[in-house]
Amino acid sequence: MYGPAFTFICGDDDFLVAQEGRALFAEKTRELADDFSKETVEAAAQNMSEVEEVVNRFRDSVQTLSMFGDKKVVWLKDVNFLADSVTGRAEGTKKLVEDLQAVLETLDPAAVEVIVTAFPVDRRRKEFKWFQKAADFRDLKGANDEDSLIGLARAEAEQLQAQMGMRAAAALVAKVQGNTRLILEETRKLATYVGSGGEIVEGLVAELVPAFGEGDFFEAAEAFFSLNLRWTLDALRRHFFTNSEARPLIASMQNRNRLMIQLRVMMDGGELRLSPRGFAKPEFDRAARTYAKHFGGFDDKSSFNVFTQNLWYLGNKIAPSARELTLKRLIDFQLEFMHAFEDLIRRPTDQEAVMRDLAIRCLS
Repeated sequence: MYGPAFTFICGDDDFLVAQEGRALFAEKTRELADDFSKETVEAAAQNMSEVEEVVNRFRDSVQTLSMFGDKKVVWLKDVNFLADSVTGRAEGTKKLVEDLQAVLETLDPAAVEVIVTAFPVDRRRKEFKWFQKAADFRDLKGANDEDSLIGLARAEAEQLQAQMGMRAAAALVAKVQGNTRLILEETRKLATYVGSGGEIVEGLVAELVPAFGEGDFFEAAEAFFSLNLRWTLDALRRHFFTNSEARPLIASMQNRNRLMIQLRVMMDGGELRLSPRGFAKPEFDRAARTYAKHFGGFDDKSSFNVFTQNLWYLGNKIAPSARELTLKRLIDFQLEFMHAFEDLIRRPTDQEAVMRDLAIRCLS
């Protein structure tokens, strides 16, 4: 008894879609010794004529069976003409997609299996809905939110027989700016470093994972809000060894401090209570409703609105530091960041010295 003759994999992240397709193709071809029994058809197309070429190549591939009688496995890889794009919306493309669907409908599951990976996709289209019903359908949507990325890192570590806690995984996600490819690659690197059965801890992430992009400058900000002056000065030295600009670093520290001020006010007022497991969601949601009129919309993630942030991140990363500081000291920090920014304008060639002076004034 055979199920659907083909598997359709799509999602919100091209790397994860390709990885899922690659893993499934390897699984289905593991016992096929004949190279003619396994074939990949590249399906990325920039215009309608290229879509036509893809459909024709795919038709030829599934109709040309192995000369040794083995089942054939074909991977239609990187389909991009199901998207809401100029090529995807063209009437000619839609007709070609119908031709592709006709080929898929005539497949004999005993003779050929097909894997289709597609990114991006327009989930509103009737063509997409056809794939939902006709295929062994896998939609990887939602893989880009912070909780899913933390889970992705921990699952990859577990698969590599290493342990990674929530704090270490969250630190990794923050340090690589949520880039799924880097999350997986850096997790593999860390798992290799600690060895089978080892534990990937937050400090190891700070030490071994390079910062990606310009968003967080993880170690220097982490050191500062740990209130450890020696670590902060060492982190600043490492930062300026590879970076010449201090203003993004100050912006990162201001953003975190801004969240800590908001949390400190609500913790002092009794709206939020911090437990060893962080904040309770019902209590956090109640506070969000109470203060909604002061923040307006909640759509865009911003340090100006604490309720747009990940609850686990707030309760386990930001709030413990905020609890160690008075509201007055947090406001003093914010003023010192402002003064340091003014110093950078006056002394643009002494940026490391300005940041070291800032750390000493705040932490000594």
